[in-house]
Order: sequence, then C-alpha cells, then structure tokens
Amino acid sequence: MELISFDSHKRYTLALVEGVEGSHKKQKRIVHERGKIKEFLGSCKKGSPVAIETIGNWYWILDEIEEAEMVPRLVHAYKAKVMMGMINKTDKLDVMGLNRLQRTGTLPTVWIPPKEIRDKRELTRGRMVFSSQRTRTKNRIHSTLAKYGINITEVSDLFGKKGMELLKEQIKQLPPQTTFTTKQLLEELEAVQGHISRIEKRMEKLFEETREIKLLKDTLPGVGFILSVVILLEVGDITRFPSPEHFASYAGTTPRVKSSGDKTRYGRLRPDVNRYLKWAFSEAANSIALNHMCKPERHVSKLYRRILKRKGNQKAKGAVARHLAEACYWMLKKRESYQDPAFRTISSRKG
Repeated sequence: MELISFDSHKRYTLALVEGVEGSHKKQKRIVHERGKIKEFLGSCKKGSPVAIETIGNWYWILDEIEEAEMVPRLVHAYKAKVMMGMINKTDKLDVMGLNRLQRTGTLPTVWIPPKEIRDKRELTRGRMVFSSQRTRTKNRIHSTLAKYGINITEVSDLFGKKGMELLKEQIKQLPPQTTFTTKQLLEELEAVQGHISRIEKRMEKLFEETREIKLLKDTLPGVGFILSVVILLEVGDITRFPSPEHFASYAGTTPRVKSSGDKTRYGRLRPDVNRYLKWAFSEAANSIALNHMCKPERHVSKLYRRILKRKGNQKAKGAVARHLAEACYWMLKKRESYQDPAFRTISSRKG
C-alpha cells in the first residue's frame, strides 16, 4: 500500500505518492483533463488511500480515483489545515501534510455521498439558487416602489395574480427609465419562477414518497415536501452521526460557545457547517415563527415565544431550528413520527 495525497485547484492537481514508512516516491503536477488523474493513479498500488480536500471540483476527481481502484478519502479542509500546524502554505507543504496525517491515522475525513445522491442534490441546490435570486428581485422591486412613494395595500401578496395586475398599473407612475428597469425585473422574476416550478415538478416525479419523506413532511413542524427532500439528500445516512447533538452541530443549528472561568457566552450560529441543512431548518423555524399563534399549544410555538421574550426573534428561531434538527435525528434513526413534547403522555406507573 502507498499513501497518496492531492492538492487540487481549478486547473491542476499536485499529487504526492509516498510509502507507508514515509519514503518519497514521486510527485507530479497533473493538468485537469478527463482521464489524466486515472492515468497517473494507474502506476500506483491498487487499493491505496487517496486524500483530497473538499474543494469545488472534487466530484469528477473522486470518480477517477474510484475508477482507478483506489480508496478516496475526502478531507475536511479547515480541520486539516489546523492539524498540520504549518506557518507557511504551499501546494508541496499541503500534500506532505495530508500524507503525514494519513500516516498517523489522524486525517479528518468527511462522508462521501454516493454518485446518485451527488447528482440528485443538484436539483435542490439549484432550486435554492433560483429561490435566492427570486427574493433579491422582489426586494429590488419593493425598494423601487418605496423610493417613489407607491404603496399597494389592496392585496397581501404583491406578486400574486391580482397583485401583479395592480403592480403593472402602478409602475406606469414611475419615471421612464425606472419604469423600463422595473419591467425588466418583472420579466426576470417570471423567468426565475418558471425555473423553480419546473425543478419542483421534476422533484415530485423523481422522489417517491418514501417513509422518511412522509414522516418529515407530515409530522415535523414547519417542514413540507421541498424541505424534507433537502434534508434527506443532505443527511444521507443518519447513522454516521453518533448523537442528536452532533447532527445539530453539523446542520448549523448550534451557537458558538466562549467559556472562561464562570462566564459562558453563546454567539451566532456556526458558519463551518452544511449550509443547505442550515437553510432547511432555518426555513422551517421561520415558518413556525410566522405562524406560532395558529397552533399556540405546540411545543415549538411555546419554545419560540419563551425565547422571544428573553433573547429576541433571531435567537428564538435559532432555538427552534436546533429542536427541529435534534427531533429529525431521532425520527430518521428510529423511523418514527414526530412526538410533540407538549402532548407527550405520562405513565401513571412512573408518576
């Protein structure tokens, strides 16, 4: 067996092959062309581990590593840099550091999703891109109307069918260039909405209503079909998380903690997480915050109101998101529906 490490960039990869005992065998800069990675690995011992950091273009490199009958090891880039503890940073030092971590058995690896999941994720992640673009476009239109004192109060949804009819009439009051630009924004909004609708229809055809999807969308508060699919695709295998706390941390619903002496401070939610799961649970928490008075007896509604009084809206939604993440962990692990703590029955024999 040999130890192989890659430091990959947009146009090339620096590869280093070493023996298990640390002897240097070869180092090569590989230009990014399909087949070149596989060709390089063809001269190495089959079954050797190949460390590659979680960079933007690791999908196709990972495929070629597997085709060359090697064992890919996807590395948590930030943790690896910390563990290397090097002041200087070069490509050569990076590949040497990755092999050193492999040799000592301390390489911080992450889960590698199967090809099928990697492909399906593009639907939900692409929808998120279009959704963000839709929000920005709507905000721009709202801002333009506010600049010129146009306030449409006849409808609750300005971008619904009736709202759009009123909006197209009202923008005629704007100056000529502003009117032209706003019409372009409305056309862009219509196009983006079309992209989102087509992706959602494809998702409905592609993702059958499995037991997990049904459990999440029917019982977990704030979660519908779209969010349930996002959660399941990003989670993959729930058993890779040893506890609900670990899963909540991975999903970005736990705050950063600073504790010294007798003082403990909780900051914002952590940034080095799976941002797609963080978005999903945050969206569910937003939905609960907006509609908490519709079902005030639910635990999530009570939790939101309790934290809201003491720490404000953002931290209240963060607390709800964490509760949902931990509940989701148990639901997927036990394959059970959500059990609302507010309605949990108490056994008389246990008091």
